[in-house]
Amino acid sequence: MDVYTFNNQTDLPLTLPAVQAIVQAVVASEGLSFDEAAIHFVDEKAICSLHQQYFNDPSPTDCISFPMDDANDQGFKVLGEVFVCPSAAIQYAAKEGGDPYRETTLYIIHGLLHLMGYDDIKDEDRVRMRQAEQRHMQHLKEKQLVLVPPT
Repeated sequence: MDVYTFNNQTDLPLTLPAVQAIVQAVVASEGLSFDEAAIHFVDEKAICSLHQQYFNDPSPTDCISFPMDDANDQGFKVLGEVFVCPSAAIQYAAKEGGDPYRETTLYIIHGLLHLMGYDDIKDEDRVRMRQAEQRHMQHLKEKQLVLVPPT
């Protein structure tokens, strides 16, 4: 699967090949096959603009997903696009404790799960989403694919 990464933020230094490996591992772990996906890292202003434009909510958020093709579609399949705001991860880690790189990894997973049909509106869906997030975080940790500061 081709994973296109775009870094349009300066809040958190990132290693984009690591992001590509994360995306490929999460999708493969779900047992799905897609030809292409895109991950965009954006600043708070950009995520607020997207949130306003597509969800009528100008507040900052951690990630926004735009699914494209279904896993059952035939031919070339595009999973979709995820827009991640590392600034939200930095703020969350500062407030709650933790690592903004780990939090950013979680946002990537969360966005990908949305692309693959997971939801988190209803309580039972939210439980399923959180379980999948934790399963993928553990899997990525075992494979040493969780984001870390560039060296």
